[in-house]
Amino acid sequence: MANYARLKKALLALQTRLQPLHEGDSRQDPASQKRLLVESLFKDVDVDGDGHLSRSELAQHMLKEQGLEEDFLGCSPGDLLRFDDDNKDGLLTLHEFYTAFQVVQLSLAPEERVSVATVTVGLSTVLTCAVRGDLRPPIVWKRNGLALNFLDLEDINQDFGEDDSLYITKVTTIHMGNYTCHASGYEQLFQTHVLQVNVPPVIRVHPETQAQEPGVAASLRCHAEGIPMPRITWLKNGMDVSTQMSKQLSLLANGSELHIGSVRYEDTGAYTCIAKNEVGVDEDISSLFIEDSARKTLANILWREEGLSVGNMFYIFSDDGIIILHPVDCEIQRHLKPTEKIFMSYEEICPQREGGTTQPCQWASAVNVRHRYIYVAQPALSRVLVVDVQAQKVLQSIGVDPLPAKLSYDKSHDQVWVLSWGNVHKSQPSLQVITEASTGQGQHLIRTPFAGVDDFFIPPTNLIINHVRFGFIFNNSDPAVHKVDLETLMLLKTIRLQSHGCLPQAMAHTHLGGYFFIQCRQHSSSPAAPQLLLDSVTDAVVGPNGHVTGTPHTSPDGRFLVSVASSSPQLHVQEITLRGEIQTLYDLKVSQGVSDVAFQPSFTQGDQYYVYATLETEPDLLFLELSTGKTGMLKGLKEPPAPAGPARAWAGPRRIVRDSGLFGQYLLTPARESLFLINARQNAPRCEVAGVKGGTTVVWVGEV
Repeated sequence: MANYARLKKALLALQTRLQPLHEGDSRQDPASQKRLLVESLFKDVDVDGDGHLSRSELAQHMLKEQGLEEDFLGCSPGDLLRFDDDNKDGLLTLHEFYTAFQVVQLSLAPEERVSVATVTVGLSTVLTCAVRGDLRPPIVWKRNGLALNFLDLEDINQDFGEDDSLYITKVTTIHMGNYTCHASGYEQLFQTHVLQVNVPPVIRVHPETQAQEPGVAASLRCHAEGIPMPRITWLKNGMDVSTQMSKQLSLLANGSELHIGSVRYEDTGAYTCIAKNEVGVDEDISSLFIEDSARKTLANILWREEGLSVGNMFYIFSDDGIIILHPVDCEIQRHLKPTEKIFMSYEEICPQREGGTTQPCQWASAVNVRHRYIYVAQPALSRVLVVDVQAQKVLQSIGVDPLPAKLSYDKSHDQVWVLSWGNVHKSQPSLQVITEASTGQGQHLIRTPFAGVDDFFIPPTNLIINHVRFGFIFNNSDPAVHKVDLETLMLLKTIRLQSHGCLPQAMAHTHLGGYFFIQCRQHSSSPAAPQLLLDSVTDAVVGPNGHVTGTPHTSPDGRFLVSVASSSPQLHVQEITLRGEIQTLYDLKVSQGVSDVAFQPSFTQGDQYYVYATLETEPDLLFLELSTGKTGMLKGLKEPPAPAGPARAWAGPRRIVRDSGLFGQYLLTPARESLFLINARQNAPRCEVAGVKGGTTVVWVGEV
């Protein structure tokens, strides 16, 4: 057999001399060149052109006449029939000739070039490659251009049996997107698998209970998420309300709001919101009670008082202490002065200088912990205060490393991450974690082992994604991001960005397709670098996010990405489709740099948002309706707060804007010496609260 192999090699060498490849053919890969050479040899030997090689045609081949006198130990071209005539008919077909010379013949039916698979979240799936053929090399699977075969992925593995299928053991929304497969060495023939992931509906209703007097308007709202987008229906005491539509009773925003224009006693009842799509159903009840003022029950009185006293408030951390603001009434519900005492330690909220001279309170970052507590950093005092929402008091202070500048709440593990700078030069940064944050007391403060951390990112949760396992830490002068296990606080992996010349500044995430968006630092002399896309399935950089620059902000449901910068008059809007594809919606020119953005759920379409953006120096608020691209300005919101000087280098955006949660209709933005409330439903200013300086740290607290 060794001599038989030498014979075939000699035949191909001879054919190469007799029939050199054309210039275009010589540029092809070696496998394709070999196939062309074997086809050329077959054609030359097939003297009568009938597509079969007979013994006589093989015997006539001019092996000896070409000076190849080498001894093949009795082998001759006729032996091709002896060893490779598979059907023993005394003739060689081109297919048998291919097999003899080990030419790989691959095929992919046109209708199988793209395969679409739809899987429900949580299940397993198998992707099988339809590239077929004799002597097919092993299959290579790729996602976003990166080969998956040799990656150690916990939820994706390849069966190295006969079909080389790709197994995804527990599908989530990060797995959606395109996967390709091809035979190793034959990349030009590939199949694309489009993996779509369906998610059963998840809903929230608001309010869970309400009491109204006859004659007033009432709204019951239902927010639903799922893939495909769920359809919402309402029942009243078990009966479909769509049969009872009238001027008084109407459904708004794709059924996500049930509005009653003037309530009557008979409108009392349990209203069930039902959200349904192809893979599931979810439901919840919103109860409405109609009672006149003389017959109010004690329970309703308590419900109203408690609902207004502690829930649905903005907490503003200002120069003059903590202000608790109720947006509906435009009234300050409570003002915790700087001299008020911390409940557990009896220290002042903002200690005064020796000699009794007053100084403004200094605040950095603040986070809402399950609508029970607010954790807020006081950099100059090297501590974090814990505000009890129910009692509307400062419960305790937690001493942390010097200059705590950023807090973030990891809801999945109930812990608050604290980034401290060490000093104003940020030369001794540290990262600490406060565990059991929602208990309000008895927490533990853990020092993480990470050094040189300038910033960190913990992906947010939403209705569909209620558990997050990993976060990222990074240094603004190191071209890398470091993946961290949020539970064990261990470093898992370093993802290098050096080949893209990216020094990370900020990150955002969408669970749709599993993308992370990384903002890169702008060098003073060059234009801003594009954002980078990081695939959370493979922990690999996919490449730049088109031409998009600036700080990325994702909508609560992960479907929209807005990118802005305080130094750039650009506002980029992208949509991440339910197939995990990133599409540009709008590239807007604005009058100047954008300071901050907020997403406001639409009141006319159940699955859309308005974007509100504050400008760096102008007293205006930009709004953008994502469904239509319509833009406008809310004017006259006065000058933004003064720029933070070196003494307050930890300050965030110059002019923030904060929304009021999933069902809220109010936004808050500070001016230099006041606060402005915006009524998003009317898309107009609601009121101005005067006499508030330095209100640049704001937290919304919803239903308690």
